[in-house]
Amino acid sequence: MTPAPLHRPAADHTFGPLEFQLVLLRRMADHQPGLVEDALRELGVGRAEMREANRRWQAMLRSPRARGAGARYRSVLGPPETTGERRVGDLTFEAATWRIPLWPDLRFEVLSAPGGAVWNEWLVRAPGAPPAEPRTVAELRPWSCTVDEVARAFAPARPMEGTAPTRWRLAFTAPDASGTPREHVAEFTWGLFQRLVDPVP
Repeated sequence: MTPAPLHRPAADHTFGPLEFQLVLLRRMADHQPGLVEDALRELGVGRAEMREANRRWQAMLRSPRARGAGARYRSVLGPPETTGERRVGDLTFEAATWRIPLWPDLRFEVLSAPGGAVWNEWLVRAPGAPPAEPRTVAELRPWSCTVDEVARAFAPARPMEGTAPTRWRLAFTAPDASGTPREHVAEFTWGLFQRLVDPVP
């Protein structure tokens, strides 16, 4: 990861890109605490700041005066880097993306339905960045792949319900070290690969 050009927030700092990165990390800490500790050092903050950012984020979500999700991301992350239309089946969504300094090769993408309701929010590969193309399960390293990349690499993958909000799972068949096909489940947080969960539940 490339060090992010962000600094420790002052006590009265508004909720911005740094705090949002801490929210992403808070969810990932359940599965990859070592990588999260490294990221916190790069950002120049500690676990207490991460917990406080997550507390404030949850308060924003539960507030009776809460903005719509699309407006909330714009208020926190600023204007999107890109906007456009995305078709998923027969539905058309507005796709907006933002840079996330911790992961320069990724973008945070929000898909909104007509009327502003958010359908999906996760990390995706940035346009022009080299995609992850794992060929074996051994090449699946934490934080190396997005949901779409794993689904393409081990097609046909089967989406499964995640264990919590912002988490996704994909089930797929791939050979193990001996070449024997085996069922696997890949778990993602905010769209980024975290770990394999074996065997399939």
